[in-house]
Amino acid sequence: MPPGRPAAVAVDANSSSTWDRISSWVSENKAVVYTIAGVAVVVTGAGVVYYLNSDSKSDASPKLSKKERRKRKEAERKAADSKASQPKGATVEPESELPEIDEATVLQLSPEVREQYAARLKQAGNKAYGDKAYNKAIDLYSQAILCKPDAVFYSNRAACYSAMSEWEKVVEDTTAAISMDPDYIKAINRRATAYEHLKMYSEALLDFTASCIIDNFKSESTAQAVERLLKVFAEHKAKEVMASRPAKLPSPIFVGNYLQSFRQKPRPAALDDSIELSLDTGLGQLQLGFQGLEQKTAEGYEEARQAFEKAIELGDLGEHEALAYNLRGTIRTLLGNHAAATEDFDRSIELDPKMTQSYIKRASISLELGEPDKADAEFDKALEQDNDDPDVYYHRAQAHFIKGDLASAQKDYQKSIDLDKDFIFSHIQLGVTQYKMGSIASSMATFRRCIKNFPKVPDVYNYYGELLLDQGNYPEAIEKFDTAMEMEKQSKPMSMNVLPLINKALALFQSSSDFKEAEKLCQKALIIDPECDIAVATMAQLLLQQNKVTEALKYFERAAELARTEGEIVNALSYAEATRTQVKVTEKYPKLAEKLAGGPGGPGGLRMP
Repeated sequence: MPPGRPAAVAVDANSSSTWDRISSWVSENKAVVYTIAGVAVVVTGAGVVYYLNSDSKSDASPKLSKKERRKRKEAERKAADSKASQPKGATVEPESELPEIDEATVLQLSPEVREQYAARLKQAGNKAYGDKAYNKAIDLYSQAILCKPDAVFYSNRAACYSAMSEWEKVVEDTTAAISMDPDYIKAINRRATAYEHLKMYSEALLDFTASCIIDNFKSESTAQAVERLLKVFAEHKAKEVMASRPAKLPSPIFVGNYLQSFRQKPRPAALDDSIELSLDTGLGQLQLGFQGLEQKTAEGYEEARQAFEKAIELGDLGEHEALAYNLRGTIRTLLGNHAAATEDFDRSIELDPKMTQSYIKRASISLELGEPDKADAEFDKALEQDNDDPDVYYHRAQAHFIKGDLASAQKDYQKSIDLDKDFIFSHIQLGVTQYKMGSIASSMATFRRCIKNFPKVPDVYNYYGELLLDQGNYPEAIEKFDTAMEMEKQSKPMSMNVLPLINKALALFQSSSDFKEAEKLCQKALIIDPECDIAVATMAQLLLQQNKVTEALKYFERAAELARTEGEIVNALSYAEATRTQVKVTEKYPKLAEKLAGGPGGPGGLRMP
């Protein structure tokens, strides 16, 4: 789906092909990715996906002695830990023969005797643990610790506390174990699990990340734990953000693209600028709202938002009441306030059942909420009112496209064109759909016709350039992006669509790894449109690829601020928290950071394909 013209049925920046291109850099071998514990992370419409780094599973470094020592040490510890469940037939010392140790008596024992007693108490503790006699096991491990403070004893006692869901004590004992042996993976994982139960998600994420690195990324379950924690953390934080932040419209380019996904209709004659209307009346506010929309700026859209609210509040709108509710519902949809927007569209339809846009926009909400069947029903209702409305077919095609039903999408785009051949986006989307279906020749022919019939429309060149970029035809793609940029400057200097700049940045990166010029283009896009989420995401990725992690984190945090829906916030926060954890790993565990960077004795980490 072309970027910047998100379907009205799914007001989501992730539906754009530019965003999809950012998200699929890894899988398409054109990617900018970043590492968090040697795991490639990429945001998709479904959330954050992790790819374990296969290269990190091999020990290519010639400096193996330290690593081998640690491996042997870990193997010995695992062997010791495995005795926690005493096998049948093993000799277990009778309880009556076990020593009774306290802080006073232990001081009277020689080091050799303490060592012997510690081993006997640990063995008895393992037996009690296997019998699920956790309090008894805790007492035995505690006596063993008095005799000989040992990381395994602390970790085993933590296992007992874990079985009893005493998570604070688990953290205390595993921390003691880790302080004695920083590479003790079992203790690190136990503490991470305890942190997760205590809802200390950042701490849990850091521990699981460290565990991944120490274990050379061999544990898929630990990598899955990282993914799960990122999702839990982001979902928890997203709900807090949604509940506390004030309503705010997205980027003016986003708003403009959404509005232009509907065929433009003339303003009602009674609301024309030539007619003087008092701002103290509902009609006057409705007129003011139209004027704000026509400015196509952030200030204009905000003025329109307030005016439509005021118009309905003042009332006395007569035959234009249904339109007023439709417009306020549109703004509320863009704000992500689905419930209030639906109420407005319901009222609009009640007042004027033939206003098909209200059904279409209600369908957009159903799709955003993951209810495609309801969206289909809304389109059917719209067609019952007007079977020849090209907008209905266009937006239903968008819904088919999003759901992956390309054949139905192609059919509806063509129907929309048959009913109105002058709406450029039906042609563009048809070309994109043909391309997605594998009909490359037909797609290219569609775009050539678009250039012939709509030679002054920059969107044609931008989206055509995207398809050329996808084919690896970098020179011609960049030429098309340059043409689109120049047309945007000339036709819309105050509301320029910055997506051609971002696409060119991606093309330069993919073709020649020209980070410097790609960054300049993204920065320019953000000067023109500071709230363009795609530009922010692209900048973050470019910075991460250059290992400018701290700078990238700022952009991911900014992306979370710009996100409009809860799902978008979850994606952005997942990225931000993963990046923040990478910073923490670097600061807290310098040796592990060295492994991430491919330093001495460690795997090379994630590499660009």
